[in-house]
Amino acid sequence: MATNVFRSWLRDDIMNYRVLIVEDEFLIALDLEATVQAMGVEVTGLAANKEQALRLASTADVAFVDVNLSDGATGPEIGRRLAEEYGIAVVFMTGNPEMIAGGVKGTLGVVKKPVKPAVIEQSLKYAVARRNGALAAVPSQMLAFV
Repeated sequence: MATNVFRSWLRDDIMNYRVLIVEDEFLIALDLEATVQAMGVEVTGLAANKEQALRLASTADVAFVDVNLSDGATGPEIGRRLAEEYGIAVVFMTGNPEMIAGGVKGTLGVVKKPVKPAVIEQSLKYAVARRNGALAAVPSQMLAFV
């Protein structure tokens, strides 16, 4: 019964969160946006570089961040700043997870691309739960940072 109450809370609560997508590959960003929106969650913007991401930071609660962007390998710095300066729950999604395997301060973890919709959903639910201080199972495809 308690599990069902938690799932109901998470399903209802997740719709109150806003997601920022930091990804320079336009088709990947659109696919990720469509997956998040299909969950009933608002996407506040798409950013392809550090300047755009930081400009949109105040609009988001959760961010999916790629490592290599149009302005270089700025993803780790963006993720750290989003987490530390804005309190955003950050999940990295990259084809190069080894670049951040040691973790990035304040962020939650990394998922290797390509990412299936189910993994995006699990990652978003994990980020929302962690942002709320709740216990949550780490998605099977995610390398969680300590």
